[in-house]
Amino acid sequence: MQFNGFGTVSVKNFYVNDYGKLARSCGNCDNNGGARNFVLDNIVAVDGGVLCGINTNYGDTCTITNSCQDDGKSCDRYTGNNNGDEPTKIGSGPDGTYCKVTGLSTSC
Repeated sequence: MQFNGFGTVSVKNFYVNDYGKLARSCGNCDNNGGARNFVLDNIVAVDGGVLCGINTNYGDTCTITNSCQDDGKSCDRYTGNNNGDEPTKIGSGPDGTYCKVTGLSTSC
């Protein structure tokens, strides 16, 4: 799911298999600058990569609850821009501020 607007996207009771990123906020759109928030609940993620990719400099957040992911990472954090350049990755995993994870199991 590519999220280029602003606001909140909520995904609940969803199965994903063989994926790169389940959800990504735009890292290099023209009018970047507003926060995008992902709320993922009861996700079953199998044979994939990252559940969320967010831009912390714009205040993006990803909250993951009651889910399982057998492989990969919960969140990748980036510094987004509005000039079209590839955003810089600045970290991975929950940080308690921008990426919040509770109840994430590795047994799917």
